Amino acid sequence: MPTDYITGDSAVCVVYADDALVVLDKPSGLLSVPGRGPDKQDCLSTRVQARFADALVVHRLDMATSGLIVMARGAAVQRTLSEAFANRLVDKRYEAVVHGEMAATGGGWQVIDLPIAVDWPNRPLRTINHVIGKPSVTHWRLSHYDAQRQESYVLLEPLTGRTHQLRLHLQAIGHPILGDTLYAPPEVAALSPRLLLHACELGFTHPVSGLPMRFSCKKLASA
Repeated sequence: MPTDYITGDSAVCVVYADDALVVLDKPSGLLSVPGRGPDKQDCLSTRVQARFADALVVHRLDMATSGLIVMARGAAVQRTLSEAFANRLVDKRYEAVVHGEMAATGGGWQVIDLPIAVDWPNRPLRTINHVIGKPSVTHWRLSHYDAQRQESYVLLEPLTGRTHQLRLHLQAIGHPILGDTLYAPPEVAALSPRLLLHACELGFTHPVSGLPMRFSCKKLASA
């Protein structure tokens, strides 16, 4: 397990670093990039750039989501990695704890295919909209169900990268994520002090060496 940390109110773990990129484990509650206002300037990118001055943002995780995120060192690598994300050449896997028993047909990967649109009256929330929504697909697989706690531990693979996609898709099929203050009903949001959604695996081709890279960092121990 890596022992290199960038300190702050919540420590950021440096999972891997070389001359081309940095892979990090973002804690829940930390913005990926600066927000609006002086109280939202502390974020992952600012902290990382204090250590790696040439680090540039490639993709983001929601503030409430924890897990693996990669930053590029330099504009050329940023372009290469950004194209890989845009062309769906990056493998992303998440783990989550959701309310209720998710029924898995055949025990393999299942599909949620529901279009997502901005919920304009309630921005920044998103909503399922079959008229103007953008195509959004999530694969999920049940790890196990805790009958006593009525919680399902699931693995998730988003094929598209819409804002709040995993949170909204799971809520839409009746299984909101524990601790989700945006989409879960209050009684489910109250079951955890944080959103139980974690980016646990990240795989891509190294932008310089061309070698396959894969990182794994599971945090929701029962998933």
